[in-house]
Amino acid sequence: MRKRILSLVLMLTMASSLAGCTGVNASGNPIPAVSVSGTSNEPDTAEKPIELIVFAAASMTETLNQIVQMYKVVDPNVTFSINYDSSGTLKTQIEEGADCDIFISASSKQMNALDIAADKDENPLGLDFILAGTRFDLVSNSVVLISPQGNPRGVSSFEDVATERVSMIALGNSDVPVGQYSREIFTYIGIWEQLMSAQKVTFGTNVKEVLAQVSEGAVDCGVVYSTDAATSSGIEVIASAPPGSHKDITYPAAVLNDSGDVEAAQAFLNYLTTDECSAIFESVGFVIPD
Repeated sequence: MRKRILSLVLMLTMASSLAGCTGVNASGNPIPAVSVSGTSNEPDTAEKPIELIVFAAASMTETLNQIVQMYKVVDPNVTFSINYDSSGTLKTQIEEGADCDIFISASSKQMNALDIAADKDENPLGLDFILAGTRFDLVSNSVVLISPQGNPRGVSSFEDVATERVSMIALGNSDVPVGQYSREIFTYIGIWEQLMSAQKVTFGTNVKEVLAQVSEGAVDCGVVYSTDAATSSGIEVIASAPPGSHKDITYPAAVLNDSGDVEAAQAFLNYLTTDECSAIFESVGFVIPD
């Protein structure tokens, strides 16, 4: 009886010893298990977080912020860092090597200057920042003349800017698409040189600066996109730009060649073309190209 008990204890002891082993060696002795910190037999299915860096025209601020919040439901793994500014400033930053996955410009001019596929007169330096096959026209826009709320100077048209009703008007500078469109409009009307000689113009570095000057009453009027006027307070729309007075206002979007995650960047651009996003753009006056 005692021998049976001793045999049972010995078997249990050996079993306990082998439980911490991975096998036996050539001599039949157990091989101790090795513990490796941070490893598991289960596959690692957790996706690494992705940050997309987007350079977008300042006039996209409200709509793109809303869409980014919507995208958190579509892909919670993606976060965004968005740089809003004038398209000219963004173009320069990209040229100088700033990290950027997606560029959305308020004019084809700035996108063309970075696109090797553009005509040489539009990209004279032969810059090659745009990933081939990813560029498309996202939305289009229009331009309006605005005044501070109540229109205290009684401005009623673009032509009025040359009259005594206007002492100062705010426009985007020559590097800002809305400023380029503004110059085209006043040149078309025939009063651009008059405005310059009368020193009636104060320039902003982007469309948001123009809006701020008008809403604060620092100027009598200003020229902005209709979408900015629709999302701003303290201003009122006086008039739309005369038909044919400026180039078409198109917002091209594209992935950049040196994007850190081309697949994720393209997926977000694809999302911008969905019905959900189109509804957001159209709610403030953007037009979806055919």
